[in-house]
Amino acid sequence: MLKAYWERLPRFIRNKYMVTLIVFAVWMMFFDQHNMINQIELRAELYQLESDKEYYQAEIEQIREDLDELLSDDAKLEKFAREKYFMKRANEEIFVFVPED
Repeated sequence: MLKAYWERLPRFIRNKYMVTLIVFAVWMMFFDQHNMINQIELRAELYQLESDKEYYQAEIEQIREDLDELLSDDAKLEKFAREKYFMKRANEEIFVFVPED
């Protein structure tokens, strides 16, 4: 019975080297530590990390430009300190209005 079934298979599948190659390919694609699913997930993660890297490099460049601008102009530095850190002069009072949500 088994021999009759074996004889009906195409000749290239009956070849022991082809069977070994197919088993090896299936093993590498689904069961190995570095299988195809993991490779796809890692490639997606790499794409996301490269995207994040570009974003943060652009942000760093913008912050460096802002820092250079603040350090070169005293009026802008004072404006920044007043807006961001609520600093004031000795004879001033600051009122902060917080919108209700």
